[in-house]
Amino acid sequence: MIWPFVRDLLSFYATMSCASNRRVTAITFGVLGNLVSSISIIFLNKWIYVNVGFPNISLTLVHFVITFLGLYASQLANVFNPKSLLLWKVVPLSLTFCGFVVLTNLSLQNNTVGTYQVVKCMTMPVIMFIQTKFYNKTFSMNVKLTAVPITLGVFLNSYYDMKFNLLGSLYAGLGVLVTSMYQILVGVKQQEFQVNSMQLLYYQAPLSAGMLLFVVPIFEPITGEHGLLQPWSYQALGMVALSGIMAFSVNLSIFWIIGNTSPVTYNVIGHLKFCITIIGGFLIFRDPVSTNQCVGIALTLAGIMAYTHFKTTEKQEELQRAKLVMQKV
Repeated sequence: MIWPFVRDLLSFYATMSCASNRRVTAITFGVLGNLVSSISIIFLNKWIYVNVGFPNISLTLVHFVITFLGLYASQLANVFNPKSLLLWKVVPLSLTFCGFVVLTNLSLQNNTVGTYQVVKCMTMPVIMFIQTKFYNKTFSMNVKLTAVPITLGVFLNSYYDMKFNLLGSLYAGLGVLVTSMYQILVGVKQQEFQVNSMQLLYYQAPLSAGMLLFVVPIFEPITGEHGLLQPWSYQALGMVALSGIMAFSVNLSIFWIIGNTSPVTYNVIGHLKFCITIIGGFLIFRDPVSTNQCVGIALTLAGIMAYTHFKTTEKQEELQRAKLVMQKV
């Protein structure tokens, strides 16, 4: 089922002009980097929750700190040049960033890996709704209809999940909503500030970490069992640090892909990790998968593949029309 997506994506690349070859190469490496880091961090975080019991919000705080340190090292190495921004203008993005990461981590902690991954697919229909309702963006009827099998598939998987629980579903639903708002806001702010992904994240990561410093003492223990400052084993600390490094990679690739394509495109590209994550959850954590769940997963994948086909076809038609206009000029 993945092949039609790859075929359509390669076909889309092939329609680009020779002048776009460098951009295509950059996008390809960005996508691959996002896939590897995104899949790795899911399994790392789930392992940490299951085997270590490291507190959730504290783990997010560690991720933000390591991300900022990585960005600081990057700017010292002249990978990018920081741009002066007004902090108060970055606050809304930082708030949604906190909510996005904390809620998705809570969903992963309280759901099976498969359900966590399947529910995230609802981000695409929610983004389409928000962009249509509030940003006056239009989508073709074919694209809109792909939301039907995705939504139905998510429902079937969640309903027949043997480890289904209301708390996990609540976290997953809120995570979808906040993630959708966050991904749209990233694209908007990068265009508004005229900054690249690193320049924006350079301000956002420490600001988000500062916000969580006030939140952690309220919701999680600081000392004692499962407290942030308890004496953790070297293995636990090593896994948390590795998770933070993966988070740095995920954050950079998310910002870059959304800023250079679109929120919906990012979600479609990101679904390449869908099958790997579900299979990995089954093999590594022995998550049970029923027949009805498999039907739901297949429906969700079918909707994603259909969306990709329609979207890339429409993009090809736009490129062909643009070439005809240029030839007439």
